[in-house]
Amino acid sequence: MDIGVVFQCDPPASEVVRLARQAEAAGFSHVWTFDSHLLWQEPFVIYSQILAQTERVVVGPMVTNPGTRDWTVTASLFATLNEMYGNRTVCGIGRGDSALRTLGHPPTTIAELRDCVTVIRELAHGRTATYRGRELRFPWVSGGSLQMWIAAYGPRALALAGEVGDGYILQLADPDIAAWMIGAVRGAAERAGRDPAAIRFCVAAPAYVGDDLAHQRDQCRWFGGMVGNHVADIVGRYGTGTGSSAVPKALTEYIAGRQGYDYAEHGRAGNRHTDFVPDEIVDRFCLLGPVSAHLDKLAALRELGVDQFAVYLQHDDKEHTLAAYGESIIPAVRGTSAAAPPPGSTPPPGARIAADVPATAV
Repeated sequence: MDIGVVFQCDPPASEVVRLARQAEAAGFSHVWTFDSHLLWQEPFVIYSQILAQTERVVVGPMVTNPGTRDWTVTASLFATLNEMYGNRTVCGIGRGDSALRTLGHPPTTIAELRDCVTVIRELAHGRTATYRGRELRFPWVSGGSLQMWIAAYGPRALALAGEVGDGYILQLADPDIAAWMIGAVRGAAERAGRDPAAIRFCVAAPAYVGDDLAHQRDQCRWFGGMVGNHVADIVGRYGTGTGSSAVPKALTEYIAGRQGYDYAEHGRAGNRHTDFVPDEIVDRFCLLGPVSAHLDKLAALRELGVDQFAVYLQHDDKEHTLAAYGESIIPAVRGTSAAAPPPGSTPPPGARIAADVPATAV
């Protein structure tokens, strides 16, 4: 199992770059960022600096969307970074939330997302793509590579991830819900004639290492509000019925008390619009408590086939969390010593833990 980290692009950008270097030194495999240009700084500019100042981490957005950049521009950004730094990018993509809603636009359609995934991937690989009725290709791309990881909660987006995604991103760490979501993606892959084992699964959630659970919950409660935005869309479309419900009841029940949302506080600890999120949901969605609690939940996720856990690092103890993961959690996950692996020794993106690593070590 890989361990990644997710940053917001708050100024100064140099701080994001510094934390990315620290993450690589601690053994993290991926550095992801939010991509919402009205709320934070432009990530692709920052990616160039991260890649220039690191040697092995893979970088990308968690997540971008089809609506805020022309698809050919997004593909060119990835292809250029890959040419400069050796195919060290990954594209997390979804229908769009804060990046589009802050512009007054709704999320894009599933059909648009499907076409966007295909166009960006084909162009970034140096192949021909059909875009707006024209056959297009980057003549300057040679040996390009880009995986497209689709973020999803609802049934149609989950199906899309199974049908066309190289990976699937689930933004919450509840093992029961993760099992349901991963099963839906795998089922869609099988129905599409794809090998479900070829799809990589990433679970992303806040992680906070320590003993003060009350404080940790308060620092991470924002996450339940962020997830609630997507769940509210699903409930609005499908309702909350059981049986053939679009998503598990455990995911829809908690938003009953939700009353609006302020994107000015999106993804930030202390968000005043997340009081409806109970402690139980914070505990289920996040990784909190001492190192042993993190290892236990990571072990449960690994058993479901999760290839990467990505730490949302939006709280008041970033440095300590990075250090704790580097010193205690990543070595246990990989079955290695605490020293950061040398350049080139990190498993490829999405690689699973070797079979001989004891289950108790994740």
